[in-house]
Amino acid sequence: MHLTSLSVTDFRSYPSVTVDLGPGVTTFLGRNGQGKTNLVEAAGYVATLASHRVAQDAPLVRFGSTSAVVRAEVVRDGRTSLVELEIVPGKANRARLNRSALTRQRDVLGTLRTVLFAPEDLALVKGDPSERRRFLDDLLVARQPRWAGVRADYDKALKQRNALLRSGAALWRDPRSSRRRAPAPRLGPGESLEDARESALSTLTVFDAHLAQVGAALTYARLRLLRDLGPYLQDAYRTISDADTPVLATYRSSLHAEVAEALAQGQVPEQEELGQAVLATIEQVRRQEQERGVSLVGPHRDDVVLSLGDLPAKGYASHGESWSIALALRLAAFRLLRTDLGTDPVLVLDDVFAELDSGRRRRLAQLVADCEQVLITAAVPDDVPAELVTGAVFDVADGAVTRRAS
Repeated sequence: MHLTSLSVTDFRSYPSVTVDLGPGVTTFLGRNGQGKTNLVEAAGYVATLASHRVAQDAPLVRFGSTSAVVRAEVVRDGRTSLVELEIVPGKANRARLNRSALTRQRDVLGTLRTVLFAPEDLALVKGDPSERRRFLDDLLVARQPRWAGVRADYDKALKQRNALLRSGAALWRDPRSSRRRAPAPRLGPGESLEDARESALSTLTVFDAHLAQVGAALTYARLRLLRDLGPYLQDAYRTISDADTPVLATYRSSLHAEVAEALAQGQVPEQEELGQAVLATIEQVRRQEQERGVSLVGPHRDDVVLSLGDLPAKGYASHGESWSIALALRLAAFRLLRTDLGTDPVLVLDDVFAELDSGRRRRLAQLVADCEQVLITAAVPDDVPAELVTGAVFDVADGAVTRRAS
């Protein structure tokens, strides 16, 4: 799989630019702030419908414009596909595949797959659990795009359930509590407080069941993914770090202690068993959820614990070790997708060589040398190992992208 053309209009700093690409290594060189990362960010957006730099779409649209367009030609197994995405902040984005409009933007997922490593990835080791959850879920979608729909369903169910918990706070709060008083509950004609509580609890039970069903499916998929990813992670870390210390990724669940311990040991229960565990744990924390107005159980509360030897990487790993773990996670994802798909995803290395010492640079270059397509950005030519400067080189400056003569 590789890109043959990437075109953007009113995307980030670019009024308009088109870059012709091909298999092998392509390097974008330029000083910081010239737009190198904007180009590979556009490629990543085609693959994931999200940016690796910002959570919202608005910053992707050039200042003064109302929308941005990204077009990508993708070749896989000799067949070319054209993906066109229009980003319209505050409105529904639009997507076309081979010039045909799609009802849902996410139907383009799977046309292009990328694995992108950037300086922000240090947060995979040192950052909040949300960073590691996103890594897992993005990789799930890259393996099988249908998981995008499951993620959307779960997010919707969670939002609705939290809204119900907040709206019912006045009904469930103990009037003797010293907590700040909630507004008095609104009761219907002839309705007692007890009737209102029973009605709200009945509705909440329905949401419990839906959250448990979708959450169990997502948790099951994450557990299987971690199991499949483990051997690739070990191998990638050993190669990048040139060390024999084992690196482990274990699942920390919000489910009750017995199930959480089993998951941390690598067990993968069936979805039905996980769903039952979600419901049982919700019952245990029902009072806390009602008091706080938020859902405390489910994959949105889970984490992946990265360990180096017997110690958690977060807080104990050195800066260099943390970089090696983050890079190993991305390379493991690449190898897993290569095995699953029978073809390489596009590998993007966004300004990462400047963060690595000479040994790690050299070992990384050796690992990616056989990839079908690699896109590299760098501010300084000397940051890129000589063995990778084998393909097209583009200079990026002042909104212009110019290919160097061979």
